[in-house]
Amino acid sequence: MKKNKTQITSKSIIQSGLPNDFKKSISEYIWNGFDAGATEIKIDFSCSEVDTMHDFSIRDNGHGISFNTIGETFGYFLDSNKTRSYDHNRFVKGRKGKGRFSFQQFCAKAQWDTTFFDSKSEKLLDYTIEITSGNLDDYKTSDQKISSATNSGTVVRFDAFTTLTGDLLESEEFIKFLEIEFGWFLYLNKNKTYQITVNDEIINYNNIIENNIEKQFIIDDEVFDISFILWNSKINEKYYYYFLDRSLFEKGREHTKFNNKTEDFCHSVFVVSKYFEQYSKTENEGISLGFEKNQSDPTHKRLMQLLNKMVSDEEKNFIRNKKAEKLIDDYKNKNIFPSFKNNEYDRLREKDLETVVKELYCVNPKIFQNLNIPQSKTLVGFLNLLLDSEQRENILSILENIVELTDDERTELSKVLSKTKLSNITALVKLLEGRKNTISVIQRLVFDLAKFTNERDHIQVLVENNYWLFGEQYHLISADENFEKTLNNYMFFLEEEERLKLEKGEGSSPKREERKKAIIESKEKLKRPDIFICRKNASQEFLDDEENIIVELKRPSVVVGKVQYDQIENYIRFIIKEPKFNSDMRKWKLILIGKEVDEYIKDQYESHKSKGKRFLVQAVRNYEIYAYTWDDIVRTFDHRHRFLLDKIGYKDNFEQEFESIKNNPDELLKKVI
Repeated sequence: MKKNKTQITSKSIIQSGLPNDFKKSISEYIWNGFDAGATEIKIDFSCSEVDTMHDFSIRDNGHGISFNTIGETFGYFLDSNKTRSYDHNRFVKGRKGKGRFSFQQFCAKAQWDTTFFDSKSEKLLDYTIEITSGNLDDYKTSDQKISSATNSGTVVRFDAFTTLTGDLLESEEFIKFLEIEFGWFLYLNKNKTYQITVNDEIINYNNIIENNIEKQFIIDDEVFDISFILWNSKINEKYYYYFLDRSLFEKGREHTKFNNKTEDFCHSVFVVSKYFEQYSKTENEGISLGFEKNQSDPTHKRLMQLLNKMVSDEEKNFIRNKKAEKLIDDYKNKNIFPSFKNNEYDRLREKDLETVVKELYCVNPKIFQNLNIPQSKTLVGFLNLLLDSEQRENILSILENIVELTDDERTELSKVLSKTKLSNITALVKLLEGRKNTISVIQRLVFDLAKFTNERDHIQVLVENNYWLFGEQYHLISADENFEKTLNNYMFFLEEEERLKLEKGEGSSPKREERKKAIIESKEKLKRPDIFICRKNASQEFLDDEENIIVELKRPSVVVGKVQYDQIENYIRFIIKEPKFNSDMRKWKLILIGKEVDEYIKDQYESHKSKGKRFLVQAVRNYEIYAYTWDDIVRTFDHRHRFLLDKIGYKDNFEQEFESIKNNPDELLKKVI
């Protein structure tokens, strides 16, 4: 072999900062293979039963090491012809020219058996390069010979092992290292079938992907396919936007600007578009564009705005779903959160504080970082005091004097503080008090003022203005209107979603006055159900999630029995005969309400007891009939709301508050409608 000398001493090479870990040392040879245009890197080793290494090699299918330029590759140190002459359409990792010496960390000798294409002879040629750890400044080369191989490539063989053993290469730690070190690069080149194998086992970059989001932007008729990758571990690469042409060559890259903002937000963004064919080259720390396009191009500017917005949104999702929840748990475990009483009002206050802390953390995590426990308690206590006062909006102006906020962060914080106002809690308390007053008025009208109360002027008016009595999710379709008008109201309600789209310019559903009215031929159309309410599933994916309720109200002097039951059953018989009403995919409930029920109704309760539904008197196909007394309605309300009323300390002052009008049904109604 011919002996050659580098332009530096062996001692200087060792002191230059070579890897001091076998994993990093091996990665240098893998990167050298990719830098040489390889698509496949094969790590092969064998060892004894006690893990002593027999052999270890790293093979690539790159373009090999040209004998004609060996002096410019192995002859230089802290420099590389990759930096000076390499194709800028490809990523280059090894620019320092020292990776080839990394073997000295775990063995005494490295040998490169390389095959390259010689342009003069137009043949594939073989030769060998050898370096030993005792003489890093010397490298030996064999003579060239015509190769019997069919493709170029290089295999580095290691010998005379010092610290490397088989169990290290077989360990999960080593495989994890390769996934973290090369996962982003393998993903970047996934469509070019790049791969690394260890004893024929493929390194799978999917193992370190936490989330993968695919999007597409269209800007000025240019199509950009976006892949946002959230890694579950910190990768050995800064966080970039990678710009690739349609052949998936990297044409440029830019930092995402989120490299240090949020801990553990490990991400990469790959952007593929024909647009990048106009980019002229890639440099390691930036991009250069051709004469026609540059970074001031409106399309490029708009793209970066959308990319930054996307990454910012994903960062907030990451913080909200991962970091903020952990922050709240840590604060509670360390007693940083103030103590709240065990009642509904205080639970709402606690939830309000949690929401604001989470959102503040999402907008600017730095506010909560690097604080000791007393400082954290001070900050959270300060926020709690402001949230309990009318000064909550001042949180924004105070924070602006502590940390620098962007316009977007300022807007986001303003939204959070306005949407979580404590006035919402006050509104809830007033809502409960208002509903309790409604129940008190019902009791007064039905039981104490029965002889003055009638169905149409009192009971009907009260219920149609308080149909929450039957559930929060319903909408009033009609009150005391005939079936023909009720049908038209009903159909219009079912088209509500399309109508809303029309108002936004997204649909074509007709307005109420433009719809062709449905006509019912039967004389039964003149029947007038007291209350008709409907619940429609928001997604409308399943029609059987649509539930309709017809309520028939009776004045206090009427005892609900067979006659009233027959009346409401006639309603449902009419409905199931009417083609525009009768779909089996809709559910119907018919409810009778009166002061009392007779023995006939009680017998129906008993006969339907096996259905497991209280107050049920009939169940056929897609409809059910129920009969309630007003006392049942009152007790149901108390059962559902007593806990909350007790927890907010509600005191029933109905008698005192309505003393002057307690015997006047008309005036009582005005207080609850």
